[in-house]
Amino acid sequence: MTVDHALFSLVYCSTATRPFDDVELAELLAGSREHNHAQGITGMLLYRDGEFVQILEGDRHDVEQLMERIGRDPRHTDVRILLEEPLHERRFEEWTMGYQALVAPDPGHAEGFRDSFDDLRMGDHDMIGRALMELTMWFRVRESAVRQTA
Repeated sequence: MTVDHALFSLVYCSTATRPFDDVELAELLAGSREHNHAQGITGMLLYRDGEFVQILEGDRHDVEQLMERIGRDPRHTDVRILLEEPLHERRFEEWTMGYQALVAPDPGHAEGFRDSFDDLRMGDHDMIGRALMELTMWFRVRESAVRQTA
């Protein structure tokens, strides 16, 4: 059996078996960051209303091993892989696990409004790719603004 060490990205979504509060999310992130750093995995985690979307990147073998572990985690259900793709370079090189809590949009939003979080969870391949780019850019801009004010 050969092990594929090519740089790889995987996006999945899942539903929490129960809502996470801020303390539980902080604990989840601390454990994830420690494990991911040791495995050379970077990425981004989004959480909104009991739903997770996570982007993982690293060596294909390591990402697939982590995905198996996530699939067995009793805190998740309905774990679905949305996108798998090779990468030329990391999108989240600076983060062992970047995180952002999201608030659902106001139901009275403007006509034509798109929700990138929902696009990731329910879209077709092209829509998922576009939403991934939008959320990546949004996350980077927010992180950059936080660093500049610190």
